[in-house]
Amino acid sequence: MTATIERPARELPPAAGPKPRTPDRRVRPLLIAAAASISAGAIHAAAIGTHGEHPQAARVFAVIALSQVAWGVAALAWPGRRLAALGLLLNIGLVAGWATAKRYGIGFIEGLDVPEAIQFADALCAALALYAALEAGAYALRPRSHHRRPWLANWSAGLLVAAALPGMIQAGNHVHDHGDGHSHESIVVVNGQATLTTAAAAVPVKPYDPAKPLDFGGTPGVSEEQQARAENLVAITLIRLPQWADAAVAEANGFHTIGDRGTGHEHLINWSFVDDDTILDPDKPEALVYDTSSGKRVLEAAMFMLKPGATLVTVPDIGGPLTQWHIHDNLCFTDDPVAPHVAGLTDRDGNCQAPLVKLQTIPMIHVWIRPHPCGPFAALDGIGAGQIKPGETRLCDQAHGSGL
Repeated sequence: MTATIERPARELPPAAGPKPRTPDRRVRPLLIAAAASISAGAIHAAAIGTHGEHPQAARVFAVIALSQVAWGVAALAWPGRRLAALGLLLNIGLVAGWATAKRYGIGFIEGLDVPEAIQFADALCAALALYAALEAGAYALRPRSHHRRPWLANWSAGLLVAAALPGMIQAGNHVHDHGDGHSHESIVVVNGQATLTTAAAAVPVKPYDPAKPLDFGGTPGVSEEQQARAENLVAITLIRLPQWADAAVAEANGFHTIGDRGTGHEHLINWSFVDDDTILDPDKPEALVYDTSSGKRVLEAAMFMLKPGATLVTVPDIGGPLTQWHIHDNLCFTDDPVAPHVAGLTDRDGNCQAPLVKLQTIPMIHVWIRPHPCGPFAALDGIGAGQIKPGETRLCDQAHGSGL
């Protein structure tokens, strides 16, 4: 009898097939940076049409728009540290270019060569580019720690993309100072009252550029004599003020800083010139204004001051509505008879806290020897603008400057 031994049935391996997939809840590393860059590019694309009369500027905006959108798409498809570093350099460079164009203009690009006021669309565009640069930089430096909760990242990216819409709409209505194809608003002061006018209705737009012939004609309420006085004051200042370009020469001749270099505009005052009988003379200017934003002192304007005792009511008439005097009645200085420094602001009652002192208010006016978006007699911005005559509105003349 033969015994049959059956082999135990072998368990067959499970049939090969696709494994069940678990949802991937990871966030694309550069999702937020890509969304911000793409939105900024979309706004730049919308701005191309408003610069159509300046082909150079239009081409620059087209290249910028393509670069930002292309980088954003690449960052979504192939995220990596090198690409993140490229996004950081691209967007931070564009922010720096924007700041330069707004403050100084970019002389070699027609249409961006004149400084102009910051507007909503370009400010939003710069903010998006800066955010994209920061996000890209964070990932380039520390990719492993660059995590976001999925829902938060997705919502953030969605909001950044949505932010492009109001920016694109506003970019299509952009108002700038280049050419005659747009409406340009300027503020003029007539008989103590300011009027907002459309420059095209008064005179062609002439951004102030001291390198070109001066022409302040066409301002409502300005007589030929007032126009001549204003143009002559600017002309003689352009010729004579550069003798003080070297701040060391100015200091050797009795000018002293008031300690405001950190604001980007430093004032050097000659107090002996303030007390003499000479006014509106660039050979003996009461104050000099230097641009210190680059770390160096670059002469940019004279600040002519009247003798103590003068008021905004008794200032001499130079150019009527073209020229506007101001005072500073809220500054507190160190108690130094030779070189007082600005060291604070007055309290609610208009007083300075000891040992600081409040100097006598003196009417003053700027004459710029460098381009300025608000004209040759513009005051500074912010606290530096001072106070004007009651009933007047701050003068920002964007229509009457150079003749060419």
